[in-house]
Amino acid sequence: MLSAQPKQSLHQKALLVDTHNDFLSTSIEEQLSFDNNLKGRTHSDLQRMFEGGVDVQVFSVYCDDGYGKGTAFAYANREIDSLYAIAARNPGKMEIVTTPAALLHAVKQKKLAAMLGVEGGHMIEDDLAKLDSLFQRGVRYMTLTWNNSTSWATSAKDESTHAFIVSPYGLTGFGKQIVKRMNDLGMIVDISHVGEKTFWDVIGATTKPVIASHSCVYTLCPVFRNLKDEQIKAIAKNGGVIQINFYSGFLDSNYANGIKLFLASHKKEYDSLVAHNLSDYSINEFLSKKYPGEAPLRPPLSLLIDHIDYIAKLVGADYVGFGSDFDGIESAPMGLDGVQDFPHITQALVKRGYSKKDITKILGGNFMRVFKANSR
Repeated sequence: MLSAQPKQSLHQKALLVDTHNDFLSTSIEEQLSFDNNLKGRTHSDLQRMFEGGVDVQVFSVYCDDGYGKGTAFAYANREIDSLYAIAARNPGKMEIVTTPAALLHAVKQKKLAAMLGVEGGHMIEDDLAKLDSLFQRGVRYMTLTWNNSTSWATSAKDESTHAFIVSPYGLTGFGKQIVKRMNDLGMIVDISHVGEKTFWDVIGATTKPVIASHSCVYTLCPVFRNLKDEQIKAIAKNGGVIQINFYSGFLDSNYANGIKLFLASHKKEYDSLVAHNLSDYSINEFLSKKYPGEAPLRPPLSLLIDHIDYIAKLVGADYVGFGSDFDGIESAPMGLDGVQDFPHITQALVKRGYSKKDITKILGGNFMRVFKANSR
């Protein structure tokens, strides 16, 4: 067992990568600046990234299904512009990186290495040229679908609810072309949010390791967004990595049931917010803050470690990491109030008996292996 001092040293020395943070879309919606002190308002700000020992943050480029052809690609670029503006204001503190070498150089300079990942293939608007453009702007992974399906790939939400009836489930021929182009470019294929049929089509089509940028374990919490054992095994065989989502509803089935009851108890307000086209996250966050005594209890941090444990025991510690979903969720486990609290996870892994070598892999080494394998 490591002593308290080496625990802190291990966290600070290891490369810490978080592959999914939704600050960009949240900042645009709420007009917030990343370089301000936002404690109490958001999960993230620049100073707290340093407090938490975050070395590499992949910022999610996200818009929901209210955006489509003619609007989604433009909104994606607006978010990318936002990150470039933040980096330009803070050249001594952060740097946008697009290669493993640039990432390591930025970290060595004690800067936050900022990366971009697109959450939802609808943002390329069925156009390979737009995919190429996003890559040129620095995007290094794309989640093939969000909750909404595209014309070329079906989502987990649609497949699980049988809501998508336009075409067969899975990847179309064009969807397989997109996977191939991503492989050729050096853009990581992200299978979080995709349906099972799409998942298996991706595994059959990709020539590079994939990631699940923000997903959890279905066996421990059976919701449509989580991965079943055979999927976890397939990702490990592919050489990919599963980045554990911190959302309480993906970690704890009791929370998922609780939030349904909570929203049902405020149905009139919920329906009104839906009518104003607010996202599920925004609605849940608004109502949870308005009625804090009624919102479901946050699960213990130990439950997040259980999801890491499950994957490590099923396929090995080489295939798991972190994709927090901070600023895209209304609830994370107790003790995780924002990016400043990442050291609590390292401490919990030490207490579970993980070796220094395995902790270093989980914190960021596993993602770096996949990033290098995808880079040209």
